Amino acid sequence: MKTILKYTLAAAALFASVAASAQNTRSGYFVDDYTYRFQLNPAYGNSRGFVSMPALGNINVGVNGNLHLNDVLYNINGKTTTFMNPMVNTTDFLNSIENVSKLNTAVKLDILSVGFKAFGGYNTINIGVRSDFGVHLPKSFFSLLKEGVSNQTYAIDDLAARGMAYAQVALGHSRNITKEWRVGLTAKVLVGGGNVDARLHDAHLTLGHDAWTVTSDAEINASMKGLEYKTKVNDRTGHRYVNGVDIDGPGVGGFGFAVDLGVVYKPVYLPDWTFSAAVLDLGGISWSNNMLATTDGPKTFTTDEYVFNVDDNAPNSFDNEFDRIRDKFSALYELENKGDQGSRSTMLATTFNIGAEYTFPLYRPLTFGLLNTTRIYGAYSWTDFRLSANVAPVKCFDASANVALGTFGFGFGWLINLHVPGFNLFAGMDHTIGKVTKQFVPLSSNASFNFGINFPF
Repeated sequence: MKTILKYTLAAAALFASVAASAQNTRSGYFVDDYTYRFQLNPAYGNSRGFVSMPALGNINVGVNGNLHLNDVLYNINGKTTTFMNPMVNTTDFLNSIENVSKLNTAVKLDILSVGFKAFGGYNTINIGVRSDFGVHLPKSFFSLLKEGVSNQTYAIDDLAARGMAYAQVALGHSRNITKEWRVGLTAKVLVGGGNVDARLHDAHLTLGHDAWTVTSDAEINASMKGLEYKTKVNDRTGHRYVNGVDIDGPGVGGFGFAVDLGVVYKPVYLPDWTFSAAVLDLGGISWSNNMLATTDGPKTFTTDEYVFNVDDNAPNSFDNEFDRIRDKFSALYELENKGDQGSRSTMLATTFNIGAEYTFPLYRPLTFGLLNTTRIYGAYSWTDFRLSANVAPVKCFDASANVALGTFGFGFGWLINLHVPGFNLFAGMDHTIGKVTKQFVPLSSNASFNFGINFPF
């Protein structure tokens, strides 16, 4: 059973190296002169035009999760060890993790961006690449790894991993339609690089003194130009199964379309308040192929069919029965290569931003904002509430400091933004890195970094 879990995760890890449908740092949502605020809400427009430094205009890398490094690594007698060490208390370990552990990584790189005023509003052109990778692990998965084979029942039916990488060309436009209302739309043409969806639909283990009953049902759907599964033949059973992948160079795996929609409302009767809402990445990609690897439905194995004979020459001797058990058990995790199943479509991770901003009347360069961000992506969905203080003490500098609470716990974010004539530099984090190991690896799985250099005009 550990082997099928390995295959399920390993297939999705194909995209970990290019792992993203990330958006810009939410710490910049209420910062007026943050260059890429239009990517958080397309109704926002900049006060000036700009052109990005190629490949350095907007870099956004982040990881979010409720499973942290210090949840799985422990210090025992001055040495670092994993949670599977017998000296780590089982109850304490299992109490420290959530019922479902989520881990998402995202990378967003804008290759070239331009913004300018024309056509009665503000316009943007953007070329960039995105990737996204997520893992979904039930607590029973860790119970099995920690406790091993014991007299228990395990139900591991929420284990999944998903990854996607694509490029996009986006055209945006925003304008005022009344004194109170401003709207915006961004249309995106998507060019798919690859997609993988690995799921363990069903894995039930009943491990007792007299019998073991194990059921598994898993599949991997992968779409990428030039991808083929490697296979190997089980010498004992003659069964051919998937044991790796070959990728014959990168290429276009599919095409798609998505839109961002946004609105900003500044009521005349509440001059110190601004309300806003946006829906991002509403759309999907149609992939040209779907390489399927599967157990081909539920597979069940039970040991109560076997009775051992101490006589080595008997048909049901220990050695013979052990071989039969091994051969039957191998069918649980040996995924069959079903080849190309034809085209398939996948949706992007749609994100909703809803915000309210209050301008401090005694010092108007200071505002306070409350932002809720909710990402809808099935098992990989999450939500985040962020309270920020934003200040622009001089014309060439503004900043934000904020605290967040949501699916991935508590965090502290910030953004600084320098914008002098002809030059703009910003840097920020939605989740500031806390304690790190001696190798400078963060103990928390919540960390992000946003950086960019642009040239206003």
